[in-house]
Amino acid sequence: MKVVFLEDVSGVANGGDIRDVKNGFARNYLFPKNLAVPATHNSVQQVKKLATTAGEVRLKLLSDMKTLGETLDGTRVTIAARSGPGGRLYGSVTNVMVAEQLSKTTNSEVDRQMVVMAESFREIGLTDVELKLHKEVTAQISVLIHPEGTDPDEFAASLAEVADNEASDAEAESSAEEIQENQDSEENESGS
Repeated sequence: MKVVFLEDVSGVANGGDIRDVKNGFARNYLFPKNLAVPATHNSVQQVKKLATTAGEVRLKLLSDMKTLGETLDGTRVTIAARSGPGGRLYGSVTNVMVAEQLSKTTNSEVDRQMVVMAESFREIGLTDVELKLHKEVTAQISVLIHPEGTDPDEFAASLAEVADNEASDAEAESSAEEIQENQDSEENESGS
C-alpha cells in the first residue's frame, strides 16, 4: 500500500515521503497515530508542503536535543538500591530507572530509549552511561549506584579513595616487577 508520511517515523521514512508499506502496518499503526495517509491524488499534491513542515520540525527537534545534550553532558545521577555485603544488588538498575532519575534531576523529559546500556547494572559503583538523544546528538552522564541508607557523596568519595589506592598499588607492583627484571637481566649478563 502506498502512503504519504505526515511525520518522521524512525527507521521507516521522513515526513513528506511516499513509500510502499505493508497493509497491516499502515492500517494498524500509521493511520491511527496520524503518521501517514493513503497516497491519493490530493495527498500527493501536498507532499512538498508536508516535506517542508517535517523538515522544520526535524530542525527544531535537533536544536532542542543539542541544547538538552549540553545540559545533560557530565551530569551525575544517583540511585539508591538494596545490596548485599559484596556489593551485588538485589535486582538490577535498568535504563528505565536511570531515565526516570535523570528526568527528576534535570526537570527535562528523558525517554528510556535514549539511555544506552548494554545490560542492566547489578553492582554498586560509579559507571559512565551514554545518552543517544538524536541521531546526531549524544551525551555522557555518570550513574552512581549506592547502597540504601548511605550518603551518595560519602559513598562516591570512598569509591574514589579505593580507586586511588588500587592505582597506587598497581603502580608500586609494576615498579617492583621492573626492578626485579633489571636485577635478573644484570645477573644474566654478569653470569655469561
